[in-house]
Amino acid sequence: MAAKVKPVKSKSRTKPTMAKKPQSSRKKLKIAIAGFGTVGRSVVKLLLQEANECFELTHIFNRSIARKKVDWVPASVRWTESINEVLSSDADIFVELTGGLKPAGDWIRKALRAGKCVVTANKQLIAESGPELVGLAREAGRRLEYGASVAGGIPAIIGIQEGLAGDRLYKIAGVLNGTCNYILTKMESTGASFESALKEAQELGFAEADPTADVDGYDARAKLVILTQAGLRARVKSEQIPCWPISAVGAVDFAYARELNCAIRQISLAKKETVDGLSVRAFVRPALVPASSLVAHVEGSKNLVMATGQYAGQMVFSGFGAGGDPTAVAVVSDLYSIARGGTAPQSNVPEVETPRDVSGEFTAPYYLRFVVKDRPGIIAAVATVLSRYGIGIDAVLQRPGYPHSALPFIMTLESCPSAQLGCALQEINRLDFHVEPVLCMPILLD
Repeated sequence: MAAKVKPVKSKSRTKPTMAKKPQSSRKKLKIAIAGFGTVGRSVVKLLLQEANECFELTHIFNRSIARKKVDWVPASVRWTESINEVLSSDADIFVELTGGLKPAGDWIRKALRAGKCVVTANKQLIAESGPELVGLAREAGRRLEYGASVAGGIPAIIGIQEGLAGDRLYKIAGVLNGTCNYILTKMESTGASFESALKEAQELGFAEADPTADVDGYDARAKLVILTQAGLRARVKSEQIPCWPISAVGAVDFAYARELNCAIRQISLAKKETVDGLSVRAFVRPALVPASSLVAHVEGSKNLVMATGQYAGQMVFSGFGAGGDPTAVAVVSDLYSIARGGTAPQSNVPEVETPRDVSGEFTAPYYLRFVVKDRPGIIAAVATVLSRYGIGIDAVLQRPGYPHSALPFIMTLESCPSAQLGCALQEINRLDFHVEPVLCMPILLD
């Protein structure tokens, strides 16, 4: 007879237990934040929303602490109106969220020299002094991260620098200003004027009371400078890149663009060429893009960054590029990058090269919109000037229903160099039938 075996109860089955998160042996990195505005508040909320095993918030610097202080920040966090207290503290990482060139640039330099890593969302400063600050960080043996300076929460910088590090990028392009994109897509979808679309953008908080930096292209240009340095490894300056305002674009241009199966967007573009040395072609301007393109489908305040490489082809990063929460995500992502990789600078980042030439010259087809006092011979007069510069006309379109005292019509031109076209337009604009200057936009087909 087989012996009976009494089952033995396993102690491990008597009470189920939850798996515990592995405890990190590394000490928490201490964080000091300068600036408690829209982005600063969002960064602090992200850092405090759950028990954080990587970071400890120690200081918040801001002017007018009494007005800014909130009760949801732990009492252990030191609020201060003294930036020197922050820079001389034992914080491991200094997070600069105040913006502007000064005094923010001086604070970052002092923080690096004091042995702190730095995370910043300051696009003006990185565009102006990025290579210098990266060099200073290397000398100090510390990290400088600025992923939040371009396209808010879109991981464009880290995606380009790390995800595409094995490729040879030669072109960066995209929609880099959410305010302009909101205005243009509002005009496109509703037929609104530029003025009414801008007013709505201001009421919704997308545009500043003084929208000049956005609508004239300066904001997008600063971001393009940063992307050119990060992706094309070319040192360029803002003043080397021409930019055009979107304010001259009217509702009639969207009507004509639809007839051409195109959309109108503010495009930032930089292209690297290596014939006879390094040169860069770059601009920020409103342009026509095919309705089938990804750029044409970027709507509202979204951004899009396209990086084109020799091997992988075109890669696209898209999403919301402005606002407190998206930008805060990028800031905190940079903090985690430091936590994962350590505070020592990355040694494998290639040097930035200074091009022998930077210009806004491009060869492309063009869209010209005229508003004229109608009379016979206008098209012939324009064609005569264009022919002298060797520029061919592709098509002429004129929509009905407009008064002859201010009659809009368009010409599309065959591909031509922008410098040649600029000279021709100087002559054309001196002709006496114009009600307003000719609007010129490139038609970007790739």
